[in-house]
Amino acid sequence: MITAGGIVRLAEFGRAGVHFFLDGQMFGALAGDTVLTAMLTSGHALRKSEFGPEWRAGFCLMGACQDCWVWQDEGPRLRACSTLVTEGMRLRTTPSESWP
Repeated sequence: MITAGGIVRLAEFGRAGVHFFLDGQMFGALAGDTVLTAMLTSGHALRKSEFGPEWRAGFCLMGACQDCWVWQDEGPRLRACSTLVTEGMRLRTTPSESWP
């Protein structure tokens, strides 16, 4: 696992928990978290940069850039910064071979 440099939840522990899968591994999050928040607080970087060897952790955090794309196991991509994580969601940090 590639870590995202110490993202720690400081508040809002009282919300219900949800589970999601990232690259086949199960992680926990809180209901109402964005996918980006769920990934970063789980200790995982967002995805690998297509421009070099660096791992990415989001950029604008409001859906205006193209930095936070992740893929659903079914194929479609979504913006991690503006999509709420849901129970059982299955995500990938790289697109499937069938993705255009």
